[in-house]
Amino acid sequence: MSLTVRQFLEAGGEELALRPVGERGDLDRAVQEPALNRPGLALTGFLRYFAHRRIQVFGLAEMTYLKELDAPGRAARFEAFFARRVPCVVVARGLRPFPEMTAMADASGTPLLRSRLVTSAFLQRGAVLIADLTAPRTRVQGTMVDLMGIGVLIEGEPGIGKSETALALVARGFSLVADDLTELQCLSSGVILGSAPESTRYHMDVRGVGIVHVPSLYGVAAVRQSKRLDMIVRLEPCEPGRPCEEAIPETTTREVLGVPVPVVRIPIAPGRDATHIVGAAALNFRLRMLGHDAAKELDLKLMERLLKERRNRGD
Repeated sequence: MSLTVRQFLEAGGEELALRPVGERGDLDRAVQEPALNRPGLALTGFLRYFAHRRIQVFGLAEMTYLKELDAPGRAARFEAFFARRVPCVVVARGLRPFPEMTAMADASGTPLLRSRLVTSAFLQRGAVLIADLTAPRTRVQGTMVDLMGIGVLIEGEPGIGKSETALALVARGFSLVADDLTELQCLSSGVILGSAPESTRYHMDVRGVGIVHVPSLYGVAAVRQSKRLDMIVRLEPCEPGRPCEEAIPETTTREVLGVPVPVVRIPIAPGRDATHIVGAAALNFRLRMLGHDAAKELDLKLMERLLKERRNRGD
């Protein structure tokens, strides 16, 4: 994914304590190499291997070196530096940029930013932020909800009842993440994060009702801006001629952006309460994550009972 200075500033404004200095510059300038760089040797005039396509970070060492130069010397360094059209410049530790630095940045249209963080902390947090902003993304058809901390993506054929199931879950106190179309992003930690597109966030399209604004109906606690994807529930119609009670929910895994995610396939038929079933599947998944597998526990109890009966019979 491409990254612009504006996206970096908006995403890291609070976390990285960033604020613009001067005339802000061209915030839509692309960060051609999504990484951070301390200019170091570039400020001495050695520009052969200068990583100018990255976000440039000035720390205490760079600012102290420049402070020892006279004004014409600093101006010459900044002229050569900004001539390379770096994406943007960040001055860390809350240090005040030199007048020559601000003037050259404004003249070249380069965004100049300032952060209160010490340089090492800024580099660590900034690297993680950039990795997340440029992480692989995809969009999938499905409705995502937060069920007691479990992020569930509900899939199925059009008209099978994904939105209706999600709406019933929201009415029972759970939270909506996205309706019908869900954006998935793989973070640097390997977590798949689900969210709604900006244009449809907090809204649902319910058959027979139309578009509804979920926070207005159920309160702000009924929505989540994003949630980790823990499992996928696929609603499927029952096979013709076979009662749904005979169908055993099937659990498999699917790779989403390279990360395996559990998938539970649940048969659906008219009159069957999909809301309770989806909720039970999510809670059962949570128990299994805590080390309690109901199926295995029942199997062990049955085996113990059979063995006990055999011993009593003397077999």
